[in-house]
Amino acid sequence: MEVILLERVAKLGQMGEVVRVKDGFARNFLLPRGKALRATEANKKQFDTQRAQLETRSLERKQEADAIAAKLNGQSFIIIRQAGESGVLYGSVSPRDIAEAITAGGFSVDRNQITLNAPIKTLGLHQAPVALHPEVDAKVTINVARSVDEAERQARGESVTTREETHLDELGLEIGAALADAGPSQE
Repeated sequence: MEVILLERVAKLGQMGEVVRVKDGFARNFLLPRGKALRATEANKKQFDTQRAQLETRSLERKQEADAIAAKLNGQSFIIIRQAGESGVLYGSVSPRDIAEAITAGGFSVDRNQITLNAPIKTLGLHQAPVALHPEVDAKVTINVARSVDEAERQARGESVTTREETHLDELGLEIGAALADAGPSQE
């Protein structure tokens, strides 16, 4: 199906271009979300008359997205999750979780704007891109930790899994010294 793009669509084209897409993509995504019109003669004429309005609206949205990106870029958000000793999460952090954390931080972000390649499955600091507009992206840092104290240590650059291993080694030495002081066991 041929459609006229009403806004820039990533990996597809710019506003005003007539592109050929699969029927399902047009019917289920582009047309219902107002990103495109069917490429009929009547719609082409309608687009030509409304082109200036659409470009103005797109420019306004881009300026708003730029302003939000300036505030959002580089921000850090903490997400608390349960994890094993090795730092692997019991579950994962999905785009929905990230969007909720960013929204709780005072920004209005939808989960569809978070563009993770794969869910986050380990503790630590992770970069998450946020697509605020087809032409504007921001990067936020997601601090995944087991507690707020652990998140603060991670933010300072400490590795939380190695610190616990060191703590366990020290504990083992203390137990070994206590057993040595007790002397040989009497049987």
